[in-house]
Amino acid sequence: MSKPQDSLYDLRMFLTTDYPCSYLPAKLARNLVADPSVTDNRLYTQLAELGFRRSGDHVYRPHCRGCVACRSLRIPVDQFRPNRSQRRIWNRNQDLRVQVLDAELKDEHFDLFARYLGARHAGGGMHPTNPENYWSFITSRWSPTRLCEFRHDHELLAVAVMDRLENGLSAVYTFFDPLQKARGLGTFAILWQIAEAQRLELKWVYLGYWIAQCSKMAYKARFEPHEIFVAERWGWASGL
Repeated sequence: MSKPQDSLYDLRMFLTTDYPCSYLPAKLARNLVADPSVTDNRLYTQLAELGFRRSGDHVYRPHCRGCVACRSLRIPVDQFRPNRSQRRIWNRNQDLRVQVLDAELKDEHFDLFARYLGARHAGGGMHPTNPENYWSFITSRWSPTRLCEFRHDHELLAVAVMDRLENGLSAVYTFFDPLQKARGLGTFAILWQIAEAQRLELKWVYLGYWIAQCSKMAYKARFEPHEIFVAERWGWASGL
C-alpha cells in the first residue's frame, strides 16, 4: 500500500549549513528543516510531536554536530501547577485585557517588537529589524497563527505570537514593553496560554527549545511539570 501523500513518511527534509550558535559560545549550529512547500497544520502538529519548532514558513529541529543541548519542552496543561512566583505574576496582571486577533501586520505591534529587541536582544540575530523581517519571522503562509494582545487600558504592553495545533498551542514568541519589568509579562503570557489551552480542551503548550546551560532559557523549566524530548521520545525531565 502506498503511503499517504504529504505524510511524514514522504516529507522531504533539508540540512542547513553550519552557523554560529546563538546560545552557546564557540559552538556551531545547524538545523533539520521540513520542506515548507508541503507543510500544513496536520503535519505541523505531527512535527511538533517530534520536537520541531516553527520560525516563519520553516519548521525545524536542531541537528548539530556533536551537540544535543537543545531540548524541546512542552507543558501538559491539565497537570500544570503554578509556583508561588507564577501565582503572584498571574494576580499582578489581572488588570490587563487580552484580545486574540488573526495575524495582521500592525505598526503598533512592530514598534513594540523593535523596542523589545533593542532592550533585550541588542546585537542579536534579529536586531536591528524592519517590518518585513518581523512579519516573515512571526507568521507563515499556512500556519493558523494568532496574535494575543495584552493591554492596560488602551496601552499595548505585550504581544504573544501563538499557533493553534491540533492538540495544543505553540508559544512561538512573546515581546513586551521593556519598561514593565515588574509585571513579569513574559511569564504571564505563558500562564495565559496555558489557561487558554485548558479552556480549549487541548493537551499541550509547546515552549520551544530549552538549553540547561543557557540562563536566558531558564524560565521555561520553571513551568512544572513539563516534558522534554530526548532520544526521539517525550518524558518527564526527572525521568530522562
